[in-house]
Amino acid sequence: MEQQTEITAAFIGVARHRLRRDGKGVTTLAAFHSCSLHCKYCLNPACLDNKRAFPQYTPQQLYDKISIDNLYFLATGGGVCFGGGEPLLHADFICRFREICVEDWKITLETALNVPLENLKTAAAVSDAFIVDIKDCNDAIYQLYTGKSNHLSLSNLEWLLQNAGAERITVRVPLIPDFNTEEDRQRSVEQLQSMGVKQLDLFTYKVSK
Repeated sequence: MEQQTEITAAFIGVARHRLRRDGKGVTTLAAFHSCSLHCKYCLNPACLDNKRAFPQYTPQQLYDKISIDNLYFLATGGGVCFGGGEPLLHADFICRFREICVEDWKITLETALNVPLENLKTAAAVSDAFIVDIKDCNDAIYQLYTGKSNHLSLSNLEWLLQNAGAERITVRVPLIPDFNTEEDRQRSVEQLQSMGVKQLDLFTYKVSK
């Protein structure tokens, strides 16, 4: 029988001891390399840097690296937040990680949802919470900022609300200098609430020009 190749993925960083920033309790943020968007003010530009060699891990290797904080996770109800970049480009990796990690660890996905629905379905089945960066609900603003349409993001959010439940989803709606206004953001908030979003995180991007 032919042996299966172990899944590997590149990571731009693994950050420990993040308290209530990426989910409940103490979390470790594991940020994947690669993204489906090209945002003008990307907060993690390394995720699109193809000139540097980033660390590659198998799910087992990442688990071994992260498990040093097992007691913190169990004591606080925390766990791992997969970000990036776009974690849903690595749905199979996340599923394999779930198979080998401690059952009580929480897995949170920090995602823009601009990926095929099948990727979302695969990863959502093994995840506990979702932090969705929706940018802006106005497609023209979204395209200007990210280089892509937001139709896939919004349709995926509808699926997630119906299948995961609003209580497991936080949607981030930023004010982005030179791209949207307070009025634009308020329209996004109203549209998201009409879709059933209950938990919103409103903030302003701090950018250096």
